[in-house]
Amino acid sequence: MAMTAVEQQSATDSSGDTAPVSLKKILVALDASEHADRALAESIRLAGTAAGVITGIHAYAAKLHDRRFRQMEGGLPERYRAEDEMEKQRDVHDSLITRGLNIISDSYHDVGQEACDAAELSYRRLSPEGKNYARLVEAVSSGEYDVLALGAVGLGAVPGSLVGTVCERVVRRCPIDALVIRDTQRAIGDGPIVVALDGSSRSFGALKTALDIARRLNAEVRAIAAYDPYYHYVAFNKISGVLSEEAGKVFRFQEQEQLHEELIDQGIAKIYQSHLEVGRKIAAEEGVDLKIELLDGKPYKAIADYLKKVNASLLVLGKTGVHADAGLDIGGNAENLVRLAPCHVWLGQTTYAPPLDVVAEETIMWTEEADQVMENVPESARAMVRMAILRFAQESGHTCITSALVEEATNRFCPHFSGRQDAKGAPLTWSAEAESELKKIGDASVAASIRLRAEKRARRDDATEVTADHVRPFLDEADAPAPLWSAAALARLARVPEMVRGSLRRRTEAAAAEAGVHEVTPELVETAIEESRSVMQDAMRLGGHKMAGMEKE
Repeated sequence: MAMTAVEQQSATDSSGDTAPVSLKKILVALDASEHADRALAESIRLAGTAAGVITGIHAYAAKLHDRRFRQMEGGLPERYRAEDEMEKQRDVHDSLITRGLNIISDSYHDVGQEACDAAELSYRRLSPEGKNYARLVEAVSSGEYDVLALGAVGLGAVPGSLVGTVCERVVRRCPIDALVIRDTQRAIGDGPIVVALDGSSRSFGALKTALDIARRLNAEVRAIAAYDPYYHYVAFNKISGVLSEEAGKVFRFQEQEQLHEELIDQGIAKIYQSHLEVGRKIAAEEGVDLKIELLDGKPYKAIADYLKKVNASLLVLGKTGVHADAGLDIGGNAENLVRLAPCHVWLGQTTYAPPLDVVAEETIMWTEEADQVMENVPESARAMVRMAILRFAQESGHTCITSALVEEATNRFCPHFSGRQDAKGAPLTWSAEAESELKKIGDASVAASIRLRAEKRARRDDATEVTADHVRPFLDEADAPAPLWSAAALARLARVPEMVRGSLRRRTEAAAAEAGVHEVTPELVETAIEESRSVMQDAMRLGGHKMAGMEKE
């Protein structure tokens, strides 16, 4: 059975959206390089705002060094080949392996401990034996840490190095947020924090994380979106060179080229601009006036150029983007920017799904015919029906809602509808006397609650009109205090779409008043949801039925 809008939103809300990321448990890769030292310093700044714990990690490959020494024994100079001298060198090397590498790791940790003590933060030591990247991946996969901080390069860096093999291997496999340090001389906040948005839940999760970091470090945050309007132009010109005249006619090449030009120049630009507008609304809810900018060109190149232009201190983006499939470990733009960004890079794994109505306002349009269908839906159920259709459109990938899409949504949510409109689903009219009685209530919220209860009483009487007799029994209760909401009931209410939350609250309180109870429980909320679902289905059937009637006419 298809889920209703309320059920779908509940499922979304319980799916574990976790942005912004926690900063309480940060793992820092240490190797005494300048990049690692900056990773430690930035981690301490971030964890210090969350009373967090820093764990330093340095892996040493004792077994690998031991094997390599044995392989090199045959190539030692002549003076080392005497058995006594060879055994002496083996003892020296064994001592280095067993004690020396431990001493080196401890010295790295001593630096981390001293820095954390100065910041009054707890510090923990992790010194696993084995291949460095493998032990790092093992640690970040343990579920014990929120964020990994590491240098883009380490002690093996040479002029021209963009990213070290350890960093590249680890971030590709890392299941948690990763902060990659690229500039040893700059702190996060020395320039703007820039977020790259592409409409994916990870990019909006990155925005929530960036807003949180900016608030903690008193930094400016900006958002950008980048798209490439030139690729298809080049591709079509290349294709035209290999198509025969006959193939070009079959493919209708010139028409296809014109269509793509219009889609790319207008449609895709509008899509990415809408992502920025959604981001601005998310930021506004947190009291931030977000500066946004739409960039064109190869995305990673356009973003890197923008970072240089604004002298950014940190780029925050999703590790994968809107076109990722389940098996992708890192997105192409993220991978290139880890190498080419002039500032630190934060690869986000957390997600955030903006409220559907916020996304829909910027990305989805309705045709006049679809709007006309919605006018036929009873006003009390219109918001919920609209939400169901918006979610259906979003799931289907449509950005324009037509009457045909409304009908398709109706068939999905009401699969057993035969096209017959019964009296139960018909909208109720209100007599003038009933409306007059309702206007006596000064509190609009109370009046809305009484309206719902009067309509329910009328439906129980199988009436098609609400009369004063349906309203009057509730007028004496207008001055009664509103029922108290339990914490569990409020939590359940918070999981329904915001645009229908008010009407659902009124319906729940009306049910509580009718039952004579003074506290709203989760069970009462569920009952109200079921009633709302029934109203929504009836309204969708009605809208579909009226639309079918108009088409026949």
